[in-house]
Amino acid sequence: MTFIRCLACLLLLALAACVRTPPRVDRNTPTLLLVSIDGYRADYLDRGLSPTLAALAADGVRARYMRPSFPSLTFPNHYTLVTGLRPDRNGIVANIMEDERIPGERFSATNRTAVGNPRWWDEATPLWTSVQRSGRRAATMFWPGSEAPVQGRHPDYWAHYDRDVADDVRVDAVLGWLDLPVAERPSFITLYFDRVDVVGHHFGPDSAQTDEALRSVDAALARLVAGLDARGLRDRINLVIVSDHGMVATSRQRVVLLDDIMPRGYFRIVMAGVLTGIAPRPEYREEVEAALLAPHAHMQCHRRDAMPARFHYGTNRRIPPILCLADNGWVIGDRDLLARKSSFSLGEHGYDIDDPQMRAIFVGRGPGLRRKAVIAPFDNVDVYPLLARLLGITPEPGDGDLSHVREALR
Repeated sequence: MTFIRCLACLLLLALAACVRTPPRVDRNTPTLLLVSIDGYRADYLDRGLSPTLAALAADGVRARYMRPSFPSLTFPNHYTLVTGLRPDRNGIVANIMEDERIPGERFSATNRTAVGNPRWWDEATPLWTSVQRSGRRAATMFWPGSEAPVQGRHPDYWAHYDRDVADDVRVDAVLGWLDLPVAERPSFITLYFDRVDVVGHHFGPDSAQTDEALRSVDAALARLVAGLDARGLRDRINLVIVSDHGMVATSRQRVVLLDDIMPRGYFRIVMAGVLTGIAPRPEYREEVEAALLAPHAHMQCHRRDAMPARFHYGTNRRIPPILCLADNGWVIGDRDLLARKSSFSLGEHGYDIDDPQMRAIFVGRGPGLRRKAVIAPFDNVDVYPLLARLLGITPEPGDGDLSHVREALR
């Protein structure tokens, strides 16, 4: 998709949404802009390749790091950030899921039908829905969950995810929404960058390609900040920048092969990788449990209802019966995984949320946020009540605690 076509599609989406009856808007309420840089590991900021992000962090407020929710995967953590519920409670328990109540449909990022099916998302209320209920508009420049009519409605402005849409086009779409007449302008906007995560998977977190991705995304941030400043919005926008998880280097020499532990016909892999979900064949349930729950080098397996309590994970029906978590730098699979040479990732996430390489970022600047402040680490579930406070809305009941991040507020 060319630059012009991408921009035209986004503008058409915005114009189509503008025909709705304008809500009453408090002109004095700052707009909240939530930006996600997928896969931006907390220590990437120390590489000196993100000058715009570093300047925002120095001028505003930042956390030493932010801990992701378990599992440290993209879809679960993005939905946690905008719902205030951990994945076990918000329903997005993994990037790949099955649900007996949604028969015949397997959820994955590449299954566009499933991504747009609200039945996967309706266990939680995303922030854009709460904003709309308050009588204001919301916009999402790509965000997991925004392609489905959650609880009956989409954001007022949104777009189907397309990895090929350039970062500059995404930024320009956001700036375009801010140029709308005040009655049509969104009060809450999300912006999603995926390049750092995509490149980190393909080439690994320590590669020259990942360094270039950091520079590229920072340039898009610079375009955004310049656009805000040109519009005189520096003191009228609360800008919050987060990531969902970090990234760890992997290798074909660090794979736990399940078919070396038990016969492949004894079980079905629901989701594979760092966190692998396994459903035993009914007739082999005892054999599979005995084989997997025994000690293993480089991975630990648990029954769904016996996961470590600190993960807050294991009650949702969408979680497979047995979960195996790889050690740092290792992945779990079978010989089919090794045979697919083109699909093996040299960088991965999904590891223990207390692993330093899974740490995410939190940076904020705006009229509602402190300046030149560094706050203690916190869980990403605490971001939601902070965002609700900045928007002036009552948060939905959730797992986060505003007291953990109150220091970020001005």
